[in-house]
Amino acid sequence: MPLGVILGAMACLLVVARCAAHQRHPLLSLLGSAVCGIAGIAAVALLAPYTGVQLPLNQYTGFVGAVLGLPGVISLLVLNLML
Repeated sequence: MPLGVILGAMACLLVVARCAAHQRHPLLSLLGSAVCGIAGIAAVALLAPYTGVQLPLNQYTGFVGAVLGLPGVISLLVLNLML
């Protein structure tokens, strides 16, 4: 993997961990965000035949869905539509 991708992933993890640390239940909020993100990717994959919009299922989209949650999935969809 390129060094830039690894550094970007580490920066995302640090930002998400810092935000979760300010929550009342940090592990529960991280888990809830990850579940919502993965469910969002699954919903996009299941609705792809009807909408025509699909995301490739690979390690990058899985990471974004698990770490950044639903806002990350929405960002991937916006980037997919722009590019």
